[in-house]
Amino acid sequence: MNAVIEQMLKNYQVKNLYDRKNAMKEIMQEIVLCGLSRAGFFKEAAFYGGTALRIFYGLDRFSEDLDFSLMAVNPEFELAVYFPTLEKEVHSFGLNVIIQEKKKTKESNIQSAFLKENTKEYLLLFYPQEQILSGISKNETIKIKFEVDVNPPEYATFEHKYRLLPSPYEVNLYDVPSLFAGKIHAVLCRTWKSRIKGRDLYDYVFYLTQKAAVNQKHLRERLLQSGYITPDAICSLEDIKAMLSKRFDSIDYVQARRDVEPFICDTSTLNVWCADFFKQITERLTMV
Repeated sequence: MNAVIEQMLKNYQVKNLYDRKNAMKEIMQEIVLCGLSRAGFFKEAAFYGGTALRIFYGLDRFSEDLDFSLMAVNPEFELAVYFPTLEKEVHSFGLNVIIQEKKKTKESNIQSAFLKENTKEYLLLFYPQEQILSGISKNETIKIKFEVDVNPPEYATFEHKYRLLPSPYEVNLYDVPSLFAGKIHAVLCRTWKSRIKGRDLYDYVFYLTQKAAVNQKHLRERLLQSGYITPDAICSLEDIKAMLSKRFDSIDYVQARRDVEPFICDTSTLNVWCADFFKQITERLTMV
């Protein structure tokens, strides 16, 4: 096993196969971030979303994808430009993954790609001393997807952070108020197969627990871009609270809990989820 990967695995307390798969995915995510950083990607783009919140701000749930946004609109942006350096960096850790760009089936502001490799092969690479392959299909794959918004809403604010592993690197990412704005937008606007993602609600609670404030101007731009509000809308703090209150009344909380349970350790924290719970904690919301 690669020595750096072995060192990174020591940060995880794995109890079962599911934990091992998540540890593999997270380590691969950090290797991708390192590779993109080496390729100069963060001169033009910023990291945001659930994985950014987990890696850099301590969110206590697993997150599947890597989400990025350009810092300014650039219709000429090409994600594939960064693939050669990214591929070289990933391969340097003994990971012979395939990097593929996702071809668009319809016009959108998102460019996507993913790394894919056989799950059994990677379990053998990460856990060579353990017998853990039973019950895994020979065709099962581990996939790391990353997406870039090339037409980002305005008024996001950014900060730089550093990581030491897998090798020292720098990341440009949304600051907490801008991340929180993106999460509130997701709670209000994003549906998954016509249902809300419970993961968005879980993250919303996390932000309020951390006493995070919301980047109001960026949130307004996101809501405008989605067509959720009209240009004459002010989006005051009370306006946002009212929008959220209405949304909380429409959620199927059984389904929402079911969505997030595989990504967290302590599912008992979800027992209080109901419209009244979310409306009460929303009274703590503040904006900058």
